[in-house]
Amino acid sequence: MNINKDRIVQEFLELTNIDSESFHERKMADVLIDKLNELGFDVIEDDAYKHYNSEAGNLYGYLKGELDKPSILLSSHMDTVSPGNNKHPIVDGNIIKSDGSTVLGADDVAGLVEILEGIKYVQENHIPHKDIEILFPIAEEQYDKGTQVFDFSQIKSKQAYVLDLSGDIGTAAIKAPSILSFEIKVIGQASHAGFDPENGIHAIYIASQAISKLKLGHVDDESTLNIGTIHGGIARNVVPGETVCLGEIRSYDHAKAMKYLKEVEDIFNETAKEYHGKIEMNYEIHMEAYENDMNSDTVKDFIDACHSMNIDVKFTNTFGGSDNNHFMEKGIEGLVISSAMYHVHSTNEYTKIDELVKGAKLVAALISQ
Repeated sequence: MNINKDRIVQEFLELTNIDSESFHERKMADVLIDKLNELGFDVIEDDAYKHYNSEAGNLYGYLKGELDKPSILLSSHMDTVSPGNNKHPIVDGNIIKSDGSTVLGADDVAGLVEILEGIKYVQENHIPHKDIEILFPIAEEQYDKGTQVFDFSQIKSKQAYVLDLSGDIGTAAIKAPSILSFEIKVIGQASHAGFDPENGIHAIYIASQAISKLKLGHVDDESTLNIGTIHGGIARNVVPGETVCLGEIRSYDHAKAMKYLKEVEDIFNETAKEYHGKIEMNYEIHMEAYENDMNSDTVKDFIDACHSMNIDVKFTNTFGGSDNNHFMEKGIEGLVISSAMYHVHSTNEYTKIDELVKGAKLVAALISQ
């Protein structure tokens, strides 16, 4: 009994051909609702769309199993990054790749099809399985906006597997960072740059002086700081009265992330005062750092499932966030595992067909062991 390779390829091509950039997941959600209904799931679409004026909500599904064991939560997100519209996937032997004009969408269609095919496999082969919960969120690529507003009180499972990691099947990320974003508005005084520059307070100059005092990039061995964009000024002959800086902090230690945020605020504030300006700062904590317990059932079951298939297990860290940050925050022991996607967030993205098949087999093992 083997995974239906032709079917998983066709389903992958079907889903990657759907335009599903963040906040525009309506068509993807409709197709997935139908597929989950065909598998016997009770499906609910929540009202996440109301929070973001987007097209679709998060999809939650529940399927009763035959095994008297705790339920399991499986998750992959529905959205893709840009450029993700009008995709034309190309099958080249064992590789499915982008045509180079868009992303492929394996992030995270690979996870979606592995979950669907793994469930089909156990059903068609009459293999008893656990109760299964499904969560297919929107807007994961936008700092996990979908799961930020999901009602986790309906989740019964205490174990979750998030299929949303690059690399070969058998890879799992056991550590992920806190991610904070911030906006600093530097307020000076506009004046004519030719007739009256002395009466201006140059907001861009203040911002540049503050940024020059920051340590950017790796600020320590587990934290990064970046100023990504600067917008300011209204004309080349006007001393800019305002400028806005957007930045981000990541750290495996949440307390450190907050400490660096305070340092950024202090440096900007002190520099602005030095030049008779002022600042306004806003920030958002998108997700908090976590590290998996290597003795947890979630990790042990993953190892057992891989070993049952003679798959080598590789544990790694990720410096990216995922919906699992919110699972862990809500008391669900989640593990982010590879869904066989490569060179994601680029027009060189691809997947491997044999790894998609392994991923579906791994899902089947996780839900039936």
